[in-house]
Amino acid sequence: MKRIEAIIRPMKLDEVKIALGEIGVTGMSVQDVRGTGRQGGHREVYRGADYIIDLPMKIKIEIVARDEDVDEIVETIERHARTGEPGDGKIFIMPMGEAIRIRTAESGDDVL
Repeated sequence: MKRIEAIIRPMKLDEVKIALGEIGVTGMSVQDVRGTGRQGGHREVYRGADYIIDLPMKIKIEIVARDEDVDEIVETIERHARTGEPGDGKIFIMPMGEAIRIRTAESGDDVL
């Protein structure tokens, strides 16, 4: 099992979520997060005043998936979250040691 974390633009969430559903992803966690990478934020003007947005809003999607499903999930997120502009986000893939379903005490791939 692997844990996939994707940090994407908020405006891309629905598109990514629908695409993941179409390939059979049934479970994910979604959080609002703030952060910056290389782009370092940006400037906005509101009612004539300059504001520096150094920690823009992003969305973090977390998915635990079987090893054989990871490549398809990552490709789907990449394809549907990309705008081609700086700030599109990142995808992190980490090994998942164990997973246990609390209700039935099942473990491993049976949890997914």
